[in-house]
Amino acid sequence: MSETPKFTVIDRRKIKADEEQESQQPSATTAETPPPPVESGGGPRLVVNEPKAEPTSAPAAASTAEEETPPAPTAQESKEQKEAYDASAQRLEDLVRAQNPAMGAQPPITFEHLVQQFYVSAMIQMGAGAQEGQRPRVDILGARTTIDLLGVLAEKTRGNLTPTEDNTLQTVLFEVRMAFLELTNMISMQAMQPPQPPPPGKR
Repeated sequence: MSETPKFTVIDRRKIKADEEQESQQPSATTAETPPPPVESGGGPRLVVNEPKAEPTSAPAAASTAEEETPPAPTAQESKEQKEAYDASAQRLEDLVRAQNPAMGAQPPITFEHLVQQFYVSAMIQMGAGAQEGQRPRVDILGARTTIDLLGVLAEKTRGNLTPTEDNTLQTVLFEVRMAFLELTNMISMQAMQPPQPPPPGKR
């Protein structure tokens, strides 16, 4: 099984501030910087001069990750971004509806839509939705990840859902886990079966 890919949160506000600061500096400073030496032979090479990371314990690594995480946006920044997002989404919907006058307004996104999205993704990863006559394509590890994400969602939202939302989440989680069990049992049975001999008359 492959390791979980690492990702870095980028604070775009800081990048924008740095770009504005660099644009205000005179260009002579950049011109005076000597170019890096070019090594000859063997074609182009990418050289990265970075200090080697010393092995750290898990708590130390966690504290380092917390220090590198940019600060959360302020309430004002979040409000302004939300307003800009809603306006952009509305312009997009107006353009789509102008091309398709018969299409009504899109319903608001709810918690049920989120759960349904996970359900559809997990079932497709387990081979559902394949066209008739085609062999289903199964991504069993991807399905497990999607199902585990549903489990995380159920754990983190416990006690904060309406009865209808909780019932939808628990029902979907039960169904995808059952489908996963059936599929993995089938895979295990096929793996345990001895190889079939070739039909008589064929080599």
